[in-house]
Amino acid sequence: MKEYELTVLIHPDLEMNLQPALDKVKTLIKDNGGKITKEANEGKKKLAYAINKQEFAVYYYYELELPAAAPAKISSVLNITDDALRYLLVAKDERKAKMVLRRQARKPREEIESKEEE
Repeated sequence: MKEYELTVLIHPDLEMNLQPALDKVKTLIKDNGGKITKEANEGKKKLAYAINKQEFAVYYYYELELPAAAPAKISSVLNITDDALRYLLVAKDERKAKMVLRRQARKPREEIESKEEE
């Protein structure tokens, strides 16, 4: 299974009751054999340009593990969903993830070395 990032811009009128829209997205992911590893509500933000006459949207971010055929199926369903104004489903950059892990591993060593110098 490959790692992906999914950002969904949810219609601002659904802000007060996001749960049904989020449940649809979660069900869609799980029905296609995916696994959600991380999710975050980024809140309501102003859009750079109007989408379907909407100036704002609620941003919701997911990190996923999906089988090979799932991204196409998820995209086709999100394209026709009224709850989602826009979405972006991209493969996670493995090189960037490795670089972040290396930096995190190096950071404690650097902190120890700086304390020893003091």
